[in-house]
Amino acid sequence: MRLLTALTAVLTLGALPAPAAEPGAFRLEEATIADVHAAMKAGRLTCRQLVGAYLARIEAYDKKGPALNAITLVNPTALIEAEAMDARFKQKGLIGPLHCVPAIVKDNFETIGLQSAGGSLALQGFSSSKDAFQVARIKEAGAIVIAKSNMAEWAFSPIETVNSLMPGYTRNPYALDRSTAGSSGGTAAAVAANFGLIGLGSDTGDSIRGPAGHQALAGIRSTMGLTSRAGVIPLNLLADIAGPMTRTLTDATIVLQVIAGADPADPVTAAARGRKLPDYRASLVAGGLKGARIGILHQAYEREPDGVDKDVTGVFAAAIEALKRAGAVIVDPAQVDLTGIQRNPNAGVCMGFKYDVNAWFASHGDRIPVHSLEEVIASKKFHPSIEVRILNAQKAEPQGPDSDACKQEMAYRRTFGEAVTKAMDTMKLDAFVYPTWSFPPRLIGDLNTPGGDNSQVFSPTSGFPAINVPMGYTRDNRLPAGITFFGRAWDDAVLIKLAYGYEQATKHRRAPDSTPPLAP
Repeated sequence: MRLLTALTAVLTLGALPAPAAEPGAFRLEEATIADVHAAMKAGRLTCRQLVGAYLARIEAYDKKGPALNAITLVNPTALIEAEAMDARFKQKGLIGPLHCVPAIVKDNFETIGLQSAGGSLALQGFSSSKDAFQVARIKEAGAIVIAKSNMAEWAFSPIETVNSLMPGYTRNPYALDRSTAGSSGGTAAAVAANFGLIGLGSDTGDSIRGPAGHQALAGIRSTMGLTSRAGVIPLNLLADIAGPMTRTLTDATIVLQVIAGADPADPVTAAARGRKLPDYRASLVAGGLKGARIGILHQAYEREPDGVDKDVTGVFAAAIEALKRAGAVIVDPAQVDLTGIQRNPNAGVCMGFKYDVNAWFASHGDRIPVHSLEEVIASKKFHPSIEVRILNAQKAEPQGPDSDACKQEMAYRRTFGEAVTKAMDTMKLDAFVYPTWSFPPRLIGDLNTPGGDNSQVFSPTSGFPAINVPMGYTRDNRLPAGITFFGRAWDDAVLIKLAYGYEQATKHRRAPDSTPPLAP
């Protein structure tokens, strides 16, 4: 009902006369930030027209037609914000690198004036008094939050996108009977279907890179500490990252440049304080793969008993050949020595979901409908698929960051990262690569066939960056597959350069057939 009410308000506003401008031959579908800004500078496009066109696509395709179910609500003031943006543009031109960029924001990002429920019925109606750090940053750069996107409840699932807040799964726009992968599946489906220009997602173990792989997108999981998670409902702050999901790596890099940097509200970003961050956009250069040494990290994707789907193997083999043609030196096999690196099983629980989410609840006082994980469970307002997870989380006895459990946990993660760095130094590697998933997107509701998520270990444990870009398509060229570039801490610029080189050499991204252009 909330979504329908908001859409009605937006479409009513959409009936008002638009400021004078001729869209001409501007093509909305697959448009980039650069395309939009060029059209605005040429007088062929207004912000109001752009936002209205995206809202029309949401109205046509999210609950109707293919019914992607990617959107929880649209911003009822989006067109008003767009008109204000047009007035500012007439006076000052572009106000920032994301001027009038319609953004799809995952439901776990606090967003002023818009419900931020983490996919949970228990949080229905909660609207924060502040924006998440990344939401505030993209707004300051000129973006308009056009809609909030569906997600796996509390971000638990890397496999499918379903929650207790609204009925049904989010559908993969490339095959409507297929999954979108992890918890950011709503953002991924929406961006892939051209419901917005950019998206924000979160990734604890997979949920930027996995959905990006399943929907032919670029997704960046940055170095831990480069970007703030403040204002994002936590799953596990030991591994949580938030960041961009877009149709091109160029647009993802523009967003990363906007959101990167220290934030006093997120202590992990202290590592970025005083560090001179590069202009990541400078990595978007031709020939970035020439002479690069790239290792194939078999450990990340060849696991028993499931192995790797033959279609994925074939697409990955083609990707390796493309890397070679673009000038990369392939090191195969590449191995990280993890001998003896393991958690102390008797160390106890270092923070985790119960600890982190209860602290988040406490920070909002009486503004929020529930005040603890215990109250969520008592409300019975959760999807059956997560019942075991939240009950087990409630039984846990987590310890705080200064505890022996956390000291041992951080030592384990540090040792793991050192092993990755040592392996790269020994083999003189610039990056590792591997298929983001070992199997194509599952049928919706299928929890029995192999999943194939390859993202849970290396980047989340080390805190090192990883980027997904489209690798090709499986199952008769229908279902997207992604390739992950993984590298050293703070080498985000290097990874962007390499992934961009591959993206430009292959150009695998294409729009899904289920959401074609609308009639003028």
